Amino acid sequence: MKSLTATRLATLILAPVLAVAALTGCSSAAAPGTSSTADAGADAPWSYTDDTGTTVTLDHRPTKIASYADYAIGLLSYGIDPVAVFGRVDVASDSRFADYDISKTAIVGNSYGEIDLEALAAASPDLIVTGIYPTDREGTLDTTSAYYGFADTEQQAQLQKIAPIVAIKIGGKGSDVIDSINRLSSALGASDDTIAAAKQKFDDAAADLTAAAKETDLEVTQMYADADGVYVVKPADEPETELYQSLGVKFTDLNPTGYYYWDIYSWENAAQMMTGDVLLTNVEGFQAADLAAQPTFVSDPALVAGQVHTWNQEALDYASQAKHMTELAQVLRESKPL
Repeated sequence: MKSLTATRLATLILAPVLAVAALTGCSSAAAPGTSSTADAGADAPWSYTDDTGTTVTLDHRPTKIASYADYAIGLLSYGIDPVAVFGRVDVASDSRFADYDISKTAIVGNSYGEIDLEALAAASPDLIVTGIYPTDREGTLDTTSAYYGFADTEQQAQLQKIAPIVAIKIGGKGSDVIDSINRLSSALGASDDTIAAAKQKFDDAAADLTAAAKETDLEVTQMYADADGVYVVKPADEPETELYQSLGVKFTDLNPTGYYYWDIYSWENAAQMMTGDVLLTNVEGFQAADLAAQPTFVSDPALVAGQVHTWNQEALDYASQAKHMTELAQVLRESKPL
């Protein structure tokens, strides 16, 4: 889910950092989707064009990857162990990593935009992986601004001195984001058999979610809430909800052609969005008890019925999404229409 904290942290001033390692690769503009030389041996020259059209070229396939948490999970699912991870929440307690051993991975950031550059440099990555969100539903990418997970362009420039950066476009169809992560994972050495096995589990979970959505016919509200109000995800603008919507899940979508990504409600007008049978509340924001403490929200039907579930944004890879879709199917089957 697109982080609300990204904008709020944009004005942070990055503290001076010790000089870091020199850039180990070069970048140039090229067409997105250009094939890499990943099929060659690990010691052969390596080239990869990311979703921004930037090409990274190295004298070998990168084996020491630093990554934003959301994408590190996808890499881990394909057997690629990152040397460093930074995230928007405490990585050590992030339940999404529960199935993976990251005891040897350097945790270099536990809050959006706060990255220990000295610790990251010490991990000696030869590639840094993060994301980039479009600025509109047409898919426009603003490559002059900081990529997702970075505080600002100054910090991004410091990171670029440690290792080249590749970005995954987190917009449009969920299946396209999965394809992008698969393409990068293949370029980094993930086997076709590993990806195919994960896809089979994904397909099975997708079919089950479709069945659950049809059986229950419930409306799901995916949201973030804080002291300022309620932010409802627009399902077509978030790749994960777009994926689930394509499989038949109904989402609250009161203004599909309005502002991009979020429908925003103050607590005074929150009643306007109380149409869902199930609430999925972002892990970083208000949960059931916090919502119940809001006088204008305490009567929300889903809240009253106890059909509120903490929801964490999953990585858009086959394994993560198979697990998440299974969880959502269970939520739907355990809920009732209101």
